[in-house]
Amino acid sequence: METNFKQEERYYFAKKKVNDIKGFYGNLISYILFNGFFLLLNLKNDPTNIWFYWPLFGWGIGVVFHGIRVFCYFPFLGKNWEQQKIKEFMEKENQTKINWN
Repeated sequence: METNFKQEERYYFAKKKVNDIKGFYGNLISYILFNGFFLLLNLKNDPTNIWFYWPLFGWGIGVVFHGIRVFCYFPFLGKNWEQQKIKEFMEKENQTKINWN
């Protein structure tokens, strides 16, 4: 019984990870396509006033942080940290319930 639960839990986490990676690549493709469009639009309409780099820079920061989160390059906010915090909050809640009883 416990083995089935662990298998299901691992499947759920693997599926979530795949969906996160798909979401990142979707964001990256949108970033490339839209910013390419902004570049062409800017250079066609008013090449003397360059503005396309603002969305390129702003959205780029978001894409970088999205990639960092998805590919776990944030060691202090990674899965282990998240699991430790969940465990900590659950233990505090259990202690609070015990104190009230």
